[in-house]
Amino acid sequence: YTPAGGSVRLQLGPANGKLTLSVADTGIGIAPGDLPHIFDRFWRADSARTRTGERPGAGLGLAICKWIAEAHGGKIDVVSRPGRGTTFTVTLPWEPPAGNS
Repeated sequence: YTPAGGSVRLQLGPANGKLTLSVADTGIGIAPGDLPHIFDRFWRADSARTRTGERPGAGLGLAICKWIAEAHGGKIDVVSRPGRGTTFTVTLPWEPPAGNS
């Protein structure tokens, strides 16, 4: 959902006993009324359906991401600004490896 010339930024790092992965784009964003539904299985925004063939999908990707994050004791959050972009953040429990003995 990021147009040509846009960007996608990945950020990964530990903080406070957690590992955080953020994926931010400069895409079309998500309408505020759609945000409560984006992690529902088979749900697709009306704007995604109106451009048949341009943005194919079954509405499963974000539901699967949420399921995987929660299965590992984590969570996924989203912040979006329509017309400016979206950031998804996956947070998982993390313990740094013990030092060599």
